[in-house]
Order: sequence, then structure tokens, then C-alpha cells
Amino acid sequence: MAEANFSAAPRSTHALSHPMAHPGYGKRTAPDQLPRTNHDFAHLPPREAAIAAYIDRLPGGADISVKTLAKTLPYGQCALRTALNSLIRAGHLRRGREHLADSGSPRWITRSWFSRTARDDDWWAAFTRGDVPQEPPNARKAPSRSRAYILLAALGRTAPVLSLSHAACAELSPRVTEWFARGAAEEDVLRALTAGLPVSVHSPAALVATRLRDKLPPDPVRTLRPPLRVLECTKCGTPGRPEALPGGVCGPCRGEAAPPRPSGPLPTSAVHAHAAAARAAMVDRQERPRV
Repeated sequence: MAEANFSAAPRSTHALSHPMAHPGYGKRTAPDQLPRTNHDFAHLPPREAAIAAYIDRLPGGADISVKTLAKTLPYGQCALRTALNSLIRAGHLRRGREHLADSGSPRWITRSWFSRTARDDDWWAAFTRGDVPQEPPNARKAPSRSRAYILLAALGRTAPVLSLSHAACAELSPRVTEWFARGAAEEDVLRALTAGLPVSVHSPAALVATRLRDKLPPDPVRTLRPPLRVLECTKCGTPGRPEALPGGVCGPCRGEAAPPRPSGPLPTSAVHAHAAAARAAMVDRQERPRV
């Protein structure tokens, strides 16, 4: 079967029609990513690159389980499971559980975090702790145009009636930046601007300005503590500390012997990590959507 080139497909041809997961589940986009380019997944084999490009363009909350992807992509479940595991090893995907601190709920939510920018194990470990590391200065090129400008300039490719001029993009960029400051992702802004458009638009800039103003989300409620996160082994699904899951795989699944039990008391940080993993493991996995 020829490999599909999803990276070149317009967003409207698949992202807007892809099934969404139950509220609170589905794809979660990792923070602090580099701007999208046509070569983000060139280091991957063709099949994995096509699947990664497809997932990258899906909105937050999209159902990226193997069963759903098999219904929308030209690959079987076995091939998709193998490809997703390859994306985990390459640093683009992690699976795990998350408990929102100070939420008042004891439930742990299954998460699938996707990063267009490949991350190493140290980055994912810091992300799990709620301590997102910044990219080193020499690893990121400062874009000539802002994230907000790039979104507005590309708006016409998603909705041709909203094609904007350079002056309009520059004028409206601060309003989009305010959306980003309130926790909105590119997908959220695009959905707000393109949903329910009329057949013809007399003034695209005025319509975009009105929607950016009227649909501006509220300031997010800040929790006192970061969310508790536990990653899972991509092969057996056992939760564990990030440092025990290099490449997303636990020691026993890599063929390593179980580490000896410590003779002395565990440090406080290790006790908290073990307790979090134990709580996550107690969740009924049949009631949680899985990738």
C-alpha cells in the first residue's frame, strides 16, 4: 500500500471531520513547540511520518485511539499500534494518567500527549513533574512573524472567505495573542473563527475582529499545584516514574531484571511518585479511552 501524504492535506479535509473523544480525553498537545514546517517528521519512516502529520493537525480532544484512527486512515489496527509505539520511541507521543490538583475529584484521567517537536526522556520527565523545560536558545530559531500573525495569515487556507491582508493580520495579531495568553490553542482559535461562516463575507477583517472579541475565553482558573501525571509503559501499560520508562518502555519489557528493593526508607519524593503510580494503576482501565 502506498504511503499517504497527510502532511500536505488541508486541515479542513480531515481535522474538522475527525471524531472527538469524550470530553476531557483525547489528544493533548504538549506545550512550547516549534512552529509547524513541512519537514517536522522527515526523520521518521514514511508511514509513521504520515500518521504523525495527521495527528499533529487534529484539534485538542480528538480521538486518537487505535480503533478510531483505523477507521479514518488507510492502515489496520496492528500497523497503527506499531506506528504509535514508534512515535513514542521518537519522542512525539506519551501515554499516561493525570489528576488535576485541587480539583476535588479523586479520578485519574487517561491522557495521550502529542508533541510535533520531538522530545527526549528528560523533557518528558520534567513535563510529568509539571516543570516544563524551555528549549535551549540554540535549538530554536526566532520566527520572523509571531505565532498569532502566522495563524491569521494562514486562515484563508482553512476558510477562503476569511483571507486577510498583511495589514489586517498585523492589526489583529494582538487579539489572537490574548487568546493564547488565556490558554487557547491554535485549534481553539480556528474553530471560533471558522464555525458557521456565511457563504460570502463582505469584510473578513471586521468579522474576524468581532469573533475574536465576542468569543474571547475567560481567564483560566489557576490551580495552586500543577497536575499530577504518571506515564505508562507503551507495551504493558504499567504506570511508572518517567526515569523508569526510557523511550516509553519499562525495564521488564526491555528484558531487564527487576531492581532490588531498597534497604532503607525511601525519600519523600520517591514515596509521592510511588503513591501516584499506585493510585493511577487502581483506575478501572476499561472505563478509560486508550490509544
